[in-house]
Amino acid sequence: MVSPCRCVVFDCDGVLVDSVSSWKTLHDAFGTDNSKNLMRFIAGELTDVEFMRSDIAMWKEIRDPIHKDELFRMYSGIALMKGARETVQQLQDAGVYVAIVSAGVDLFVSSIAAMLKVDDWIANGFEFDDEGYLTDDGICRLHASGKGKVIHRLMEMHGFSPNEVVSVGDSEMDLSMMIEGSHFIGFNPSRSSSLDAFTKAGVPIVQQKDLSKILEFIQLPSSEGN
Repeated sequence: MVSPCRCVVFDCDGVLVDSVSSWKTLHDAFGTDNSKNLMRFIAGELTDVEFMRSDIAMWKEIRDPIHKDELFRMYSGIALMKGARETVQQLQDAGVYVAIVSAGVDLFVSSIAAMLKVDDWIANGFEFDDEGYLTDDGICRLHASGKGKVIHRLMEMHGFSPNEVVSVGDSEMDLSMMIEGSHFIGFNPSRSSSLDAFTKAGVPIVQQKDLSKILEFIQLPSSEGN
């Protein structure tokens, strides 16, 4: 990196937390499998809204109605990724703005954002009725393969230049965060296709499940001139 970093944007699932997908966590809890639709989603055959709707429909076949509190309890066993807390703290201590941009579940991502005290976050998620029960449709705040739009908004809001922004993700879809002129670090690739995509893109790749390893590829503001 030529310019010191002023903003680091993290994906959540598989990066800040030691869980591949906050959606899959719920599938595991309900005993459902949406892997076929996941492949169709990655291939662009399903939209984010259609994919979320298919997840919810599967769960409701098992149990209906489903309350928000029940979903939240299903995340109780997920741990932070090794080094996550220390890495976020070190970045913020150096004056770096830290955000989470996730296509995961807002119910879960919000709790991780609060735990790590990040500066901002956005995620997709659920819609509940007045009594807290899950409706049939999810809420799409960003497209998994279109995260670059969120990066652009962050830059406009806070005056960041592209070369001052670093994004960190574990999936080929996260490469959409790497807008022109910015930087990307592939962390703990979630699939062989993700590793292949990171390799083809020529980005740094951290394969150890230790988030602090990304700091080797980030020039902090305090290290300028060293």
